[in-house]
Amino acid sequence: MSVDTQTTTERIEELLSRMTWEEKLAQLGSHWNDRRTGGEIIAPMQDVMGAGRLDFAAAARHGMGHLTRRFGTTPVRPRDGMIAAREDQLFLRDSTRPGIPAILHEECLTGLTTLGATVYPTPLAWAATFDRELVHEMAAAIGADMRALGVHQGLAPVLDVTTDYRWGRVEETLGEDPFVVATLGTAYVRGLQSAGVIATLKHFAGHASSRGGRNHAPVAMGERDLRDLVLPPFEMAVRTGGAGSVMNSYTETDRVPAAADRRLLTDILRGEWGFEGTVVSDYWAVAFLKAKHRVAATVADAGRLALHAGMDVELPDTAAFAALAVDDPDPERTASEVDEAVRRVLRQKLALGLLDDGWQPPEPADVDLDSERNRSIARRLAERSVVLLDNPRGLLPLTLPPARIAVVGPGADDPRVLMGAYSYPIHVLPRHPELGLGIDADSIAAAVRRRFGEAEVSVVPGVPLVEPPADGEIERAVDAAAEADVAIVVVGDRAGMFGTGTSGEGSDAPGLDLPGHQGRLADAVLATGTPVILLVVSGRPYALGRYVGRAAAIVQAFFPGVEGPAAIAGILAGDTAPSGHLPVQIPCHADALPHTYLAPPLGQDGDRISSLSIAAAFPFGHGLSYTSFEVGAPEPAASDLPTDGRTSVSVPVRNTGGRRGATVVQLYASDPVAQVTRPVVQLLGYARVELDSGAAARVHFDVHADRFSFVGLEGRRVVEPGDILLSSGRSVGDRSAEVLLRLAGPTRRVEHAVLDTPTRVEGVDA
Repeated sequence: MSVDTQTTTERIEELLSRMTWEEKLAQLGSHWNDRRTGGEIIAPMQDVMGAGRLDFAAAARHGMGHLTRRFGTTPVRPRDGMIAAREDQLFLRDSTRPGIPAILHEECLTGLTTLGATVYPTPLAWAATFDRELVHEMAAAIGADMRALGVHQGLAPVLDVTTDYRWGRVEETLGEDPFVVATLGTAYVRGLQSAGVIATLKHFAGHASSRGGRNHAPVAMGERDLRDLVLPPFEMAVRTGGAGSVMNSYTETDRVPAAADRRLLTDILRGEWGFEGTVVSDYWAVAFLKAKHRVAATVADAGRLALHAGMDVELPDTAAFAALAVDDPDPERTASEVDEAVRRVLRQKLALGLLDDGWQPPEPADVDLDSERNRSIARRLAERSVVLLDNPRGLLPLTLPPARIAVVGPGADDPRVLMGAYSYPIHVLPRHPELGLGIDADSIAAAVRRRFGEAEVSVVPGVPLVEPPADGEIERAVDAAAEADVAIVVVGDRAGMFGTGTSGEGSDAPGLDLPGHQGRLADAVLATGTPVILLVVSGRPYALGRYVGRAAAIVQAFFPGVEGPAAIAGILAGDTAPSGHLPVQIPCHADALPHTYLAPPLGQDGDRISSLSIAAAFPFGHGLSYTSFEVGAPEPAASDLPTDGRTSVSVPVRNTGGRRGATVVQLYASDPVAQVTRPVVQLLGYARVELDSGAAARVHFDVHADRFSFVGLEGRRVVEPGDILLSSGRSVGDRSAEVLLRLAGPTRRVEHAVLDTPTRVEGVDA
């Protein structure tokens, strides 16, 4: 039988049969060509765990499964990176006995994390668009750029559901609603994989639910919250998105580290959902089983724990898996599981074409990673993500340009405040100041100057990001604001890794007040009497209740990326109507306990059950426009729905204002009586609709009874008969009167739930 006529399984078994033990283990690891010191880390304990790393030729003498971040570590232009990656791949092909090239992986959360690549908005900003198609388009563009360089796997998207706004990585999430996270995350997966790049879901599972919002802290969560809140986005991305890879969480749930949790990595992921791809470790997560979790006595023990749990590939270097045979109490089990993991890796390499006869890495070229196509997508995402929170006096839009504008705040003239921690300018380039940001990027002040060309624009930082202001700093900002017709106060975050910023991995917040002395600056400028636009550019929601009614307008932008300044300036000027909606609540008080809108009755505000108010200043789904919309009550096609049936629910929407605009029509459900406590209300479906002034449309939601399922008393997912109350609107706090939908029939156990609520918009080109 020729190679051409062999099945994939036959080809894999032939390759496996020819491999030595060392060659098999090599396929389950990676190599990171990194030489950073302790002050330059971009991953947890990078300097410690990377000590003693072999050079590539020595590490790859038996072959290699992955190559770690050849474009995303030391700054390198595309052609030079391709030359280096090509050398590695040809070494593996021509100078090792297996002759098998490696899978090259990179970070790609806000665009490819490499020098000169477009920096897109962060996922929290994607979520504010509620736009699946645009997220898919962005991911496809990112994937095309990666594929052009010879990159095969991207370490994105993040499908963690936000549960505590203090957590540093909130910026990387798609917000606090599992349905929004699931649908937009799956759109990203499909987009990236449409370009031939494997998407990696992370962090499986519970990473965002760590105690106190502290990075890597244990997760205190029961089975129902895990199943109903944390797992659905991963399930959708696997079962309907076809994701090719999953990465474990660093955390532990119920005292079991995710990297050693067979129930998660095998029983649920493969057994229940049918996942056939590879499970890859977060960086050094396998070694952390010994070094941090202390559930393994040796590195070899740590490797066996991870392998037995269902881990296939150890990243970013091969350490624990290389020692699997050392003092192994059950070598037959280990050998069998190694073979199975190698099969999965080889299956992906075959699908990627790496084992095709005559395979060659791509020829080095000057690939444009910041193309006009990329910038157009980034601009549209930024525009659609900006949320107008408050505009009580109608100050916005500034259709009559002010003669004098003051732009104050630590982020006013700093382009870095636009970018997330996994963008290359923030992630790597602070260690290379001679390269600047690596791309052309405006600040907000520069964009305001450009858009309001006739205005006199003064720019004063007022305060540093977190440090106390020097004498006279706030006073200078106050003077500039007092002399202006409008003051734009730019407050929020600057991303950074492990405490080098106020947002990002390892940059957790002690509370939800604006960082440092920014609140003091805002209060001082508000006291001048000059109309103030409070512009919050951040990676998490901050408590803004104290500014409601005092600021003439409040605008929220979640790290909108390199095109963010132009998008923001255009929205302030009225060139574009704001259309973003909140994927997280904006808290009213900074000292409220962690709280999202999905709490059950006793987790909600009201009824005077506590002296501590957790009311939101702006609720989930909120977002204003420069026009007005009327969203009608939901209209189910029938009043009864079988517990195994589906129905259509339509919602009318009309633009009742004076200009074209877009809104997000939201359908909510409430289960007033259930066998376990349920969220008071939960998003059932959404649709972004754009309408001309006076135009109307109707959104049809295709609702399956599974969408009302939950984990019941016996620990099984069920749909039970009873009343469901449907409502619709433009936020969870602005909903129609509730409409009864009765679930009829027996309680039904759900094995593989219908996960989505498809929508169709009638009456407009949506």
